[in-house]
Order: sequence, then C-alpha cells, then structure tokens
Amino acid sequence: MLIDLQLHSTYSDGYLTPTELARLLARQAVKAAALTDHNTISGLNEFRQACRQYKIKPITGLELYVKLGNKRFNILWYNFKEPDQELHNILHNSQLRRRGKTRKILKKLVKRGFKINVDKILDKYSQYIPINRIVGDIRQISRNRAKISRELKNKSPREDEIIKQYFFNPQIGKLHESYISFERVLKLRKRIGGRIIINHPAKYGYINVDFWKKLKKLGVDGAEVLSPHHSVGAVMYIQYLARELKFIETGGSDFHCFEGDRTLIKNSWQYFKINSRYLRGIDKIIG
Repeated sequence: MLIDLQLHSTYSDGYLTPTELARLLARQAVKAAALTDHNTISGLNEFRQACRQYKIKPITGLELYVKLGNKRFNILWYNFKEPDQELHNILHNSQLRRRGKTRKILKKLVKRGFKINVDKILDKYSQYIPINRIVGDIRQISRNRAKISRELKNKSPREDEIIKQYFFNPQIGKLHESYISFERVLKLRKRIGGRIIINHPAKYGYINVDFWKKLKKLGVDGAEVLSPHHSVGAVMYIQYLARELKFIETGGSDFHCFEGDRTLIKNSWQYFKINSRYLRGIDKIIG
C-alpha cells in the first residue's frame, strides 16, 4: 500500500492547501497520509475532511524542531490527541519566537535597501513563518529582484541561495528555528499519547548510535527510513539501526511544492514511492 507520512501545506511552508494536497495524493494512489506541518496543527481538520472525500486514511501528524541538551533535531509526532491547551501553548510560543526573529532580519534588510512592508508580509502568515514564501513575497517587487540578482551575481538565483545570503548571513542575522524542549514534549506525550519518530535523520547527519539508544530509552518510537533526503546507503543503515533498536520504520515525501519550469523532475513522487510493505511496525501508526 502506498503511504506518505510527511507532507507540508500552506499552514506552514508548503504551497498547496490541505485540500489540494489530498487531491494530489489521490492522483498518486496514496491510501494513508499525514499532514506534518511545522509547529502547527491548524491544517489538520481540513486535511482530514479532504482525505476522507478522496478515500485516503488521514493520520494526525506534526513536525517539531526540538532540543535535548546540546542536540537539535527534528521529530514527527503521530496520532496524538488534539486539541490540547498545553500543546497549543507550546506551538503558539514557538510561532511567536520565530515571528520575532524574522521581523528583526526583515528590518535589517530594509536598512540594506530592500523595499519591504514588514508588517504586511508577516500578517499574511498566522502560524509558522515560512521563509521560502517570505522570499517569494520579497521577490514580487522588481527593485528587490534586481538587487538580489546584482548582489548574488546571478540573474535567476535559486530560492535556497537567497535564503542563505539574506537569512543565514552573520552580517545580517541567522534565522534559527524556534526549538522546543524535547523533555517537555515527552512529558506532554504521556497525557495526549501518540508516536514520536526521528525525522529524516540523514538530512542533517544526526545518525549517532549512542544518541539513538538514549532517545529509545527516553521513549522515542521510531525513525523515518524512506525519505528523498536519504541516499540508498543511508536508507540501509537507518533500516539496520531501526531494527536493532526495534523502532517503528516510517516514510514520507517531505512534499512542499512543485519545482519551477527549468526542471524536468518537479516533485519526489516522480521518482520516489513509499510502500508500507517495506516498513517494520508501520501498522502501529497507520492501523
């Protein structure tokens, strides 16, 4: 059975609404899917309704940026009970912190000659502040496009190049994520339940056996094995570790948007499918 347990919508940094995502999933013959927006659950009700319309089983999901000691990593949280006031407070606080960090950088860009209505841009996003879409807003203005092309010495710079130059530049500021205490997440999980999965671990290189053993003892349930961010070698190694630790194995496309016209491959579904038959213990999440 085809599944997809990592998807992002317009409620965080995706470009499709939850309904549009469900329609697209149906065309890909996906039978179970999870919307895992960053630090927000606001799109879940719309996603559930749309999935049921297309006969797709919706899985409650969320992606979080968490910290444990000096470690920073991503987790996917599935099948928790919501709504919950403490969960809402945690997510709202992380959103406010990210909004404040983004505001500071945008104001610095104004001082550097960019034409930006800071309040107008930020007010478009009521939940997680998506830097990819903020960049799109800035590029809407021809003066800004010309300035970016001139400073990057590239007539058509990629989105990731622009983000690196203006949002991860020590001279302007580094827009780090608003990390949440993992201990607090684990404490909350005792009340609202669900399964916690280490998210695309090979993407940021946090595959560490001793660290994973520690996470297992703390209550982490599994690891994302199948991801377009992973090489075949990484998939094999993560699969091995997951089975040694008796982890649930999951998979997701990490879909955000279709790439531009200059590329032939426009999304991971053109080369990457997630079949539940290859994922140990996946029934504990998809039922």
